[in-house]
Amino acid sequence: MAQEQRQQQRRGRRRRTMRREKPEFENRLLDLARVTRVVKGGRRFSFRATVVIGDRKGRVGVGVAKGTDVSSAMQKAMNDAKKHMITVPITNGTIPHDVIIKHGSARIMLKPAPAGRGVIAGGAVRTIVDLAGVRDIVTKSLGTSNKLNVARATCAALEQLKKA
Repeated sequence: MAQEQRQQQRRGRRRRTMRREKPEFENRLLDLARVTRVVKGGRRFSFRATVVIGDRKGRVGVGVAKGTDVSSAMQKAMNDAKKHMITVPITNGTIPHDVIIKHGSARIMLKPAPAGRGVIAGGAVRTIVDLAGVRDIVTKSLGTSNKLNVARATCAALEQLKKA
C-alpha cells in the first residue's frame, strides 16, 4: 500500500480533492426583459435583468441592471442587489407585525402567520420572502402585476418592519 502511494506520487498522479465554496447568497432571476433603443442604423437590443438575492437568515436584496447580453445583465443586477441589501426582523419564522405599503402603483400587504402555515404569497413577493428566510407569512399583492414594482414595494414593506 505504502509502496503504491510512493509510485503514484513519483508519477504525479496524486488525487486532489476540489472543495467548492458555498456562495454567500442564493440568487433567483425575477424578470428578464429585452429592451430596444432605436439608433441611426436601426434597433439596438439589450437585456434588463431583475435579480433577488438572499441568505435565508434575514438578509435580502433586489437588483436591476441592463447589459448587452443576459449573463452580463445578471451579474450587474447581482452586484446591484448586494448594494441594496436589507435586514428583515424574523421572529419565530414569521414577521413581527402587519404592514401595508404603497410603492408606485403596487400595494403590498404582509401579515404574520402561525407556525406551520407556510408562505402564502405569489410571484415576486413569494421569491423575496422565501430568500429572506420567512417560513410563515400571509401576503396579498394589490394593484399592478409588474414584477419590478411589486419587488420594490415588498422590500419597502419589509424595511418598515420593527423588531418586536
